[in-house]
Amino acid sequence: MSARTIFTRPARRASVAPYIWMVLFFLVPFGFVLKISLSQTAIAQPPYLPLFGLTDGIAGLKAAFAALSLDSFWLLVSDNLYIASYGRSLVVALVSTALLLAIGYPIAYAMARLPRRWQGVAMMLVIVPFWTSFLIRIYAWINILQHDGLLNQILLALHIVSAPVVWLSTDSAMYLGIVYSYLPFMILPLYATLAKQDGALLEAAADLGASRLVAFWRVTFPLSLGGVGAGVLLCFIPIVGEFVIPDLLAGSDSMMIGQTLWLEFFTNKDWPVASALAIVLLALLIVPLLVYDRLQRRALEAR
Repeated sequence: MSARTIFTRPARRASVAPYIWMVLFFLVPFGFVLKISLSQTAIAQPPYLPLFGLTDGIAGLKAAFAALSLDSFWLLVSDNLYIASYGRSLVVALVSTALLLAIGYPIAYAMARLPRRWQGVAMMLVIVPFWTSFLIRIYAWINILQHDGLLNQILLALHIVSAPVVWLSTDSAMYLGIVYSYLPFMILPLYATLAKQDGALLEAAADLGASRLVAFWRVTFPLSLGGVGAGVLLCFIPIVGEFVIPDLLAGSDSMMIGQTLWLEFFTNKDWPVASALAIVLLALLIVPLLVYDRLQRRALEAR
């Protein structure tokens, strides 16, 4: 056995491993969800028909495939409830991601400009609060934002307001909870990108007469677009399907798609519609991923 064979076999196994992982933990579950989305709701256990039975033979499988339909997907298009849920989810995700970028970029920029010995400390200060349970932190915000909570007490003590403000069950509380919960996912990729930038580039820009602001927009920001894209995707994609924060902090006037999916699955027991909701949501989220991948490929080719 040659040395080349010894070293290429582990490399081949390592290259195959991600595909095996994707098949087992993405494509197979996706196949089950897709099958349920094409089924019909039934008062049974499980609550959908048809069922694929391995003992039914070829004829049984053909009959089951023939019974599949697109009724659940047509319902999503025809019912304003689902269209409004998707629209609200996208709007909330876009606004939240914009807020996260506006807050996270200055923090990441300041962290990257700290002396080396303090950068690790700053990064730990960003991460450590999020070692606490996510649900406990959301309930803490409920206590802070309630009628007699800490926030209203501070505002009353400073005479900023004359009466307690209603914070809970509002979109403001929801956006506050989302920004607080997802901020590290925006800061960390931005910090990783900004920290790797060569300071000599800014010195060269200054030597050419560029002010600090011009150097930032012409040098620093364009070179950090990779981190911006990564942070935006890390925040936007999970926020679209967010369930806990809107359910606990927002009002019940209009629901996001995660809440609608929960309602169909657990309350209405309509598994086909819930599965169709999940399939369409996945299709919507693939679009920004493909756009980001295309932009990354163009950036690599330009180099």
